[in-house]
Amino acid sequence: MSLYSLLQQREKTGRPIRIGIIGAGTFSTAFLSQVRLTPGMQLVGIAELDLEKAKQACLRTGWPEEVISFGDSTATINDGARKGKVVLTGDSEQLIRAELDVIIEITGITEAGTYHAWTALETGKHVIMVNVETDVLLGKVLRKKADEKGLVYSLAYGDQPALICELIDWARTAGFEIVCAGKGTRYQPEYHYSTPETVWKHLGFSEERLASGTYNPQMYNSFLDGTKSAIEMCAVANATGLLPQKGGLQFPPVAADELPDILKPKSAGGILEHSGTVEVVASENRDKTPIKRHLRWGVYIIFKALNDYARQFFSQEEVHTDSSGVYVALSRPLHLIGFELGVSVASAALRTEATGSADLLVADVASAAKKDLKSGDILDGEGGYTVYGRLVQAEESMRHKYLPMGLSREAKVVRSVAKDSILTYDDVELDDGQFSYKIRKMVEEDFKSPGR
Repeated sequence: MSLYSLLQQREKTGRPIRIGIIGAGTFSTAFLSQVRLTPGMQLVGIAELDLEKAKQACLRTGWPEEVISFGDSTATINDGARKGKVVLTGDSEQLIRAELDVIIEITGITEAGTYHAWTALETGKHVIMVNVETDVLLGKVLRKKADEKGLVYSLAYGDQPALICELIDWARTAGFEIVCAGKGTRYQPEYHYSTPETVWKHLGFSEERLASGTYNPQMYNSFLDGTKSAIEMCAVANATGLLPQKGGLQFPPVAADELPDILKPKSAGGILEHSGTVEVVASENRDKTPIKRHLRWGVYIIFKALNDYARQFFSQEEVHTDSSGVYVALSRPLHLIGFELGVSVASAALRTEATGSADLLVADVASAAKKDLKSGDILDGEGGYTVYGRLVQAEESMRHKYLPMGLSREAKVVRSVAKDSILTYDDVELDDGQFSYKIRKMVEEDFKSPGR
C-alpha cells in the first residue's frame, strides 16, 4: 500500500501521525507549509526559543492564528493537541515528552541535537534528523539505540543525503553496482577560507535581499566553505557504506551531461581514486564561468552496466552513459528541503522505515584550520572564522584522533596549528561534560571494538 493510502487510512480512522518539531528555521517553515495540507498528519507543537519566530513561520505558511497557542508544560501541549491546536513552546523537553509519534530535530546545533534525539528515542518517539551535523558525529550510536527500542532514526527526505540514499537503494535493488554518488554545489578553492563577513560578497546577495534579517551568515557560510558538503557526503557514506576517497572531496566542475565520463575510476579514464565512493561536483569552472546544465541544487548516482545485454539496451534506449556504455548516470536536478519532509515522517511512522540511516561508520568530518591558529584561540565551529570541515575516512580519523567538526564549537586551541592542517584532540581543550562529547566517545569506542 502506498504511503499516501496509509495516510488516508490514518485520517479516516482519526489516528493521525502526531508530530513535534524542534527548531523553526527555513527547513521547518517549508514543512509547516505542507503538513497542514497532508491527510493523516497532525502537528502537535513546535519548540523554539524565539516564540515569535515560530509564530510567524506558522502564519507565513497559512496556519490560522486561532489554532496557534502557547504553553511550556507537557500537559498543556497534550491538551492543545486534543483541541486541534499547535502549541508553541520554549521548552523542547516538554514537547519531546508529549503524546507524539515523531520528533523532527532541525536545530542545526550538535549539542542540542544529541540531547533531543537521545531523549526522544528514550521516550518512544521516532526521530527524523534534519540536523545532519549531529548525524555525522553520532549517527551510528543513535541508529543503534533506535533499533534497540524498535524505533526509526532517519535522515530527512528533501535534504540531499536522503535523496541520494534513495537513488542508491533503487540502483542496488535493481542489481546495479554503485560507482559514485553525490550532489552539486557552488565551489571555488578559496571558499574554504570564507567567513561570515565575506560570505555575502561571494554569494552576491544584495543589501535589499539581506534587509529582512532572516539570513544567518554563519549557516550560509557553512554551505560555501565546503563544510556542509563534507557533512552531507559523510552522512551518505555512513548510511550506504560508500567509502570516501583518501583525498577527500575534489569538487570537480562537471555538467550533468558529463557525469558518467568523469565520475568513474582513474583506471577507466575518470578522476576517482576508487569505485564505490562519494563526490560533490561544482556548478562553475575554476575561472568562475558558469557550467551549462550544472547540478548545483541536485543529486546524482553513477552505476555500472555489468553485462553486454544491459549495455546494448542502454545504448538503444539512449540512456545517459559514458562513451564505453559501462558507466551510467542518473540525476535529479533539484531538492525541495522541508517541502518533502513528510515522506520521512510517513515512512517512519507507517512503515517503520528510514529514508537513510547511519548503521555504519566509514566516514568522518574532521576540522581543518582556515588560518594559522595559536594557543588560546577559541574555535567557532561550522561556517565560522576558524575551521572548515574535511571529509575523511573513519579509519584515518580514529587513528590520528582528528577533532570532529561537530565538537569544534568553543573548543580552546592549546598549541599552534598551521592553516589547512587538520586539528586533533591533542590540539584543543574540550568541555568533556558535553552530552555530545560523551556520546561521541561511545561511537569511537564502538569503532575500536572487535567485530564492528
